[in-house]
Amino acid sequence: MRNSLIKFFLPVLFIILSGCTCSELEREYPESFALEVTNEIDIERKEVSVFVNITMIKEKHPDFNPGAFVIIVDGKEQASQSINIDDKGEEIVFLVDFSPKETKKLTLRYAKEGNKKRGYPKRTQGELSIKSGGKWAGNKYEGGTFKDTNYLKVPVEHTDHSEFIRFEGPGWESDKVGYRLYLDWRNGTDIFGKKIADLVLQNVGQDGFESYHEMSPWGMDILKVGDALGIGAVGIWENGKVKRVSETDGLICEILADGPVYSLLQIKYLGWKTNSGKHQITSDLSITAGSRLTKHNIIFDKGIDNVCTGIVKSEQVNILKSEDKESRWCYLASYGNQSIIGDKLGMAVLYRNKDKIKITEDELNEVVILKTQDGKLTYYFLAAWEQELEGIKSEEEFINYLEKIIKELNSPLSIEIM
Repeated sequence: MRNSLIKFFLPVLFIILSGCTCSELEREYPESFALEVTNEIDIERKEVSVFVNITMIKEKHPDFNPGAFVIIVDGKEQASQSINIDDKGEEIVFLVDFSPKETKKLTLRYAKEGNKKRGYPKRTQGELSIKSGGKWAGNKYEGGTFKDTNYLKVPVEHTDHSEFIRFEGPGWESDKVGYRLYLDWRNGTDIFGKKIADLVLQNVGQDGFESYHEMSPWGMDILKVGDALGIGAVGIWENGKVKRVSETDGLICEILADGPVYSLLQIKYLGWKTNSGKHQITSDLSITAGSRLTKHNIIFDKGIDNVCTGIVKSEQVNILKSEDKESRWCYLASYGNQSIIGDKLGMAVLYRNKDKIKITEDELNEVVILKTQDGKLTYYFLAAWEQELEGIKSEEEFINYLEKIIKELNSPLSIEIM
């Protein structure tokens, strides 16, 4: 388990570091250039994640060093990190607030050499914790203690309720919400509803394998997944129903980013068995600070026209769909008293209109069937629980929230490197 003192110490450290004067930052990071970032729509946008490709930066500033840089926004240092995403290459990411139709000129300062990590408050994390020191007895892991890891090739013995992986798979969270994926034949995505902004996954499940199904001061597991997709998990539409990624030759899970503003988990499904043959897919699940959204990037070894995702069915909800059929991005959502304790929970999948084949359902799931583009597919999913800090507490609020997200996805920020 990570030392919880570290998570307490980092915000304090940042307070100390952010007290640096401009002249001190200039001495430590003597090189600089400007970024011009524009919010082109007539709405206020809070804590928008800005991604800037490092290859593009180096085209204008060849000596830029991603190991030693700071971002200055409105005269203040802003938390940032560098990341490496398989299909996009290395990027830097940070958060910015925008007024309607606002253009901001930001300063990026850097040192040509060295590796100078800043102690920013940690607002996202990826978590993967497995037992060691025990032994397998059939499909159960007996004894041992949990230890964090960044990489796991899932043992052939592992299945549901093996008690080998803490909370049964990898987890990821922001200061808004947490998620976990069952890293076994179920391959469903569950939700950790959070009542506090602090990161909590490092402690979840340490005091009992399923203790998170009971309410605690931080929150709890709030979704009954059962045999459904849960929220946003990938599957395939076969014979009039969802087939989850249940039969594979192997699973590999890796945490690729675990930082203050962005975390990324990658799942590789080896030899996924479907009616059309075996597929190998790579699934990237990422989250940014201040956001409920998980971005799901999937790369397939060959094109599939009947990929699907969705949300678990409930009798206690209204099903919500995008009204604007011309929108680049659309949503399939539900809202109502569908949490595991019967209070209000909104869930949504947000997909590109051009990828949609149709909206449908089966016995367990509300479903959107999608097609890949050059073997790739991107969609988002989110959960909004009424017990969150400043949580969404009505269907009207939830619809307004979804419509705002759609507007933002339809109009990405414009970024110019000066």
